[in-house]
Amino acid sequence: MTVTDQPTSKIAIIGGGPAGLMGAETLAQLGYHVTIYDGMASLGRKFLLAGRGGLNLTHSEPIDTFVTRYGEAESWMSHMLTSFPPEKLRTWAQGLGQEIFTGTSGRVFPKSMKSSPILRAWLARLETLGVHIVRGAKWQGWNEDGALMFAHSDGSQSSVQADATLLAMGGASWSKLGSDGAWVPLLQSKNVAITPLQASNCGIGINWTALMADRFAGIPLKAVGLTCGDMTARGDIVITRTGLEGGAIYALSSALRAGLNSGTCQLSVDLRPDIEVRDLALKLVKAKAGQSLSSALKGQGRLSPAAIGIMREACDNNLPTTAMGLAHLIKNVTITVTGLSPIDRAISSAGGIAHASLTEGLMLKAVPGVFAAGEMLDWDGPTGGYLLQACFASGKHAAHGINAYLQAQRSLKLQET
Repeated sequence: MTVTDQPTSKIAIIGGGPAGLMGAETLAQLGYHVTIYDGMASLGRKFLLAGRGGLNLTHSEPIDTFVTRYGEAESWMSHMLTSFPPEKLRTWAQGLGQEIFTGTSGRVFPKSMKSSPILRAWLARLETLGVHIVRGAKWQGWNEDGALMFAHSDGSQSSVQADATLLAMGGASWSKLGSDGAWVPLLQSKNVAITPLQASNCGIGINWTALMADRFAGIPLKAVGLTCGDMTARGDIVITRTGLEGGAIYALSSALRAGLNSGTCQLSVDLRPDIEVRDLALKLVKAKAGQSLSSALKGQGRLSPAAIGIMREACDNNLPTTAMGLAHLIKNVTITVTGLSPIDRAISSAGGIAHASLTEGLMLKAVPGVFAAGEMLDWDGPTGGYLLQACFASGKHAAHGINAYLQAQRSLKLQET
């Protein structure tokens, strides 16, 4: 159902990232007058940053598996993700003139591997749809009349009355790009429940010795297995001066946070996940007489100097002397995690507007007519295409929620007259 017979219906969208832009496109196509307000001088700053290393739009795995990647939020996010699944996102991107391909890992990318061509084409489409954009407008909450208040980059202030509002300002990672979490106290003042924002998809802190940090910082550990709590992941990780980074670490974000919040957090690293302990021990037994322990681990154990270094760190440089003992250590290098990287350096943030504070259409129960989408919501997803897919899908879902809300409001007014 369109609203082309309602030319006075005005929508304010606060935030010009993927969720806000998708909401704007959907609502403009339904015939609404849409204005996007963004606190930065240009839109999609974090989206552009995400494309620097190759824009991972989504993932090609079956949707039944895909939705499980969101952990506890699966129960309420699955509907929006199945309504706008990865296949539809690929089709949408192709409609913007972007050729799409699926990598060997199942991740989906534009052929250009960049976000800038998509963003340029997207903004051009929004312009043809009549979407108005106000840049450098920092949202300040509401005034006594319920109007949205903005502080502009030129020092001026303004207030805006809208028939409905979509909040899509991101979480609290990369504040210099606009996602600073400044909206949290504004919503809390309206009795909206907020789950504390925490770093996600980020590196971890480990108290390396000076020798380890100096010698191996920047060195990768290839194809390792990781376990934290009841979560496991496999992939490459990188040793940093202060801990570890990498996709396999990011995949364990929720388990790492839970461990740290409980007071202690242990990470188990399997340096040879494709071989069993017994078989590994048999290989180590074949070390030549007189061969140094490090040489045996490099030769028979097929371990890099960095891998041997992390083993020494885990046992205070007192490596086991038996083949079976070494094999067990290789398969379970246990490290104490001291913390997560600061939230401002995280790829994303977990926490946000509690699901209980939202209607099925993503409207704030405490503030009728105000909706939210993207990283402002209390969900957490790993890298690999899941972050962007959820932002796109929730933006579209909130737009349909706004349409349903305004249609219902119109019906009530008609009944009253």
